[in-house]
Amino acid sequence: MKTVFLIASGAITIIAALPYLNDVLKHQTKPRIVSWFNWTLLTGIATAAALAAKQYPSAVLTGAACVETIVIVIAGFHLGDKKFEKFDVLCQFGAIIGLILWIIFNSPLVAIIATVTIDFIAGLPTWKHAWESPDEETSSTFVLSAIGSGFALLALRRPHVSGLLYPIFITLSTVIVIVLLALSPHRHASRKS
Repeated sequence: MKTVFLIASGAITIIAALPYLNDVLKHQTKPRIVSWFNWTLLTGIATAAALAAKQYPSAVLTGAACVETIVIVIAGFHLGDKKFEKFDVLCQFGAIIGLILWIIFNSPLVAIIATVTIDFIAGLPTWKHAWESPDEETSSTFVLSAIGSGFALLALRRPHVSGLLYPIFITLSTVIVIVLLALSPHRHASRKS
């Protein structure tokens, strides 16, 4: 049964990109390329750290998320927002620091903690955007991502902090976006104007 959850986690996480990509192609969603690139970098580091810690369900989730985000980077390269701000530089710098800490401490857990911390900070603008402009987000992508990370948690055979941390973070982070989208007083505001 754990194998089924593992396969479902990876498949659903990759499938989560499809509604978002559809909205990008319809010009309803305009991804910030730098943000999606940052997420690709972070999930790549988290995947390597999870593999090093032999936390394969977490590695499948983060690897699938890496595929999901890189596909959006590629698709959004011509249709996305290519602004590069100081905050983006800080996030990329933070990801590099996480990688350096992993090398210095020889600990995948340190890399995962650094990645989750940086990912949390990088997600704050998305939370703000979900609240202020919910009609510009693709809620089904976040729902599918939450389900995919939930399946990754169910697939863990011997839970360890290095295997639990990123799936729990992704689950909570995406649920927060879903709640913000659902409760935003700005919902459908753009359609009314």
